[in-house]
Amino acid sequence: MSQPSRAAAKNRLLAALPSKDRQHLLARSERVELRFGDSLCQPGERIRHVFFPTDSFISLITPIDGRARLEVGLVGDEGMLGISLMLGVSAAPLHALVQGAGAAWRMEAATFCRELKHSPALQRGLNRYLYVTLSGLAQTAACTRFHLVEARLARWLLMTRDRAHADEFHITHEFLAYMLGVRRAGVTRAASSLRKRKLIRYSRGRLTILDGRGLEDAACGCYAAVKKTYARVLS
Repeated sequence: MSQPSRAAAKNRLLAALPSKDRQHLLARSERVELRFGDSLCQPGERIRHVFFPTDSFISLITPIDGRARLEVGLVGDEGMLGISLMLGVSAAPLHALVQGAGAAWRMEAATFCRELKHSPALQRGLNRYLYVTLSGLAQTAACTRFHLVEARLARWLLMTRDRAHADEFHITHEFLAYMLGVRRAGVTRAASSLRKRKLIRYSRGRLTILDGRGLEDAACGCYAAVKKTYARVLS
């Protein structure tokens, strides 16, 4: 397997394409390094590039009343950023913020739209991914409304672990509060509870998952539901 093919295999959407379609798409893409905290697009802005993360992951954030913000999704090596182009909409619906630094494939939006027209396999795969994305957004909305902060925090940590492919990552209580849409004090209480149960360790912004199975038990059912949908539709 060539070096571009090995790199593409780290993104599951690209890896699922027939070899010819994948190579054609990669030849029109560039490999970039995304930095933590980079803003890739704002709501209402024209989408200039699409991204297929390989080692990075991206938070999808919606503004509320122009002040507060809430994370509604994560995009890692299971997906792509810019899926609304599939619907013929060139405006970004959400704020995309790099949560995990690392590599991604980047393609100009116009080039991506041309690729869609010439690759039925790409269309089919991304149509399924669009379904999974919409299902995940609905699940997140219900989760935010009905589930306790501790269970939601456990779910978010598991989602981050899956995309970081690591049990340790950097995060602050302030950023977690921002992601979960709650006050910092609420996140502190929830994280303290998970620490007392020896599920996580947290020190100076460095969080370590000590017991993944236990954290899954502590999470709400939304985590398993989204994984099940992905496996059913895209695997």
